[in-house]
Amino acid sequence: MLKAILGLLAVVTTGYTAIYANDFRKNRDKSKNGMFNKGILIGFITDFLDAIGVGSFATTTGILKLSKNINIPDKLLPGTLNVAHTLPMIVQAFMSMNSIGVDILTLISMIVSAVIGSWIGAGIISKLPEKKVQLTMGIALAGTAVLIVLGQVGLMPSGGDAMGLTGTKLIIGIVGNFILGALMTAGIGLYAPCMALVALLGMNPKAAFPIMMGASSFVGPIASTKFIKEDAYEREISMGITIGGVVGSILALLFVTNMPVYWLKWLVVAVVTYTSVTMLKSGLEKDTLELEDMKIG
Repeated sequence: MLKAILGLLAVVTTGYTAIYANDFRKNRDKSKNGMFNKGILIGFITDFLDAIGVGSFATTTGILKLSKNINIPDKLLPGTLNVAHTLPMIVQAFMSMNSIGVDILTLISMIVSAVIGSWIGAGIISKLPEKKVQLTMGIALAGTAVLIVLGQVGLMPSGGDAMGLTGTKLIIGIVGNFILGALMTAGIGLYAPCMALVALLGMNPKAAFPIMMGASSFVGPIASTKFIKEDAYEREISMGITIGGVVGSILALLFVTNMPVYWLKWLVVAVVTYTSVTMLKSGLEKDTLELEDMKIG
């Protein structure tokens, strides 16, 4: 069954890659080659960190927001994150999913629910005005920071020994991953919240890896295809991040094992918190300006 899942993923990956590459070829803006080149370095760093367990969405958002010479409208950030990191996530999934055995019903149902959530979420996020995107991402990033801090201080649930779910717990897992799939399209990574969900339901924390990698690898192409068709992403930096990210993922999974990331995660918390506050401030300022304009009118 796992071979069938990986075979299906290969088909989905081929279709998505064709759509992505074709859109980039037809619409590339060569005047933005600088963003493309910077994207390669950003992708290498963030997906290298992703492969060793730090995450890529929050770190990429932080780098993009802190870079003075990279100007991406906040409205395009969710699409850019999803499109840019989809192929690196798939590389990680192919290299990792064979190593841990999870109950197949649990694995498939939680992957499918995340995919459905992402399809619905991407359709909504791609059409939201910039203000709402800023507020949504600000809240999502704050949630990510909280989950990382809880893990750092040992307050995350430790989980149990189960490698699968049944009955009510399986239903909760399916609903939970549906919500997480939708949130992924808003720019919050799936890894940390999925790890928390699995542990809360009493599963072995190791079971989170094939679930979250499998879900991300299917969610990515589905959500990203919508963002591409809606023209809701920044092409040049996305492709650069993808190329650098694939290389970074492969190098990390082949050559880096048991790398200490404790202090690195605290740095990520600081960057993500700053970025969250910045996004929320921008969204709330637009609310204030709109109210003032209404009063003047």
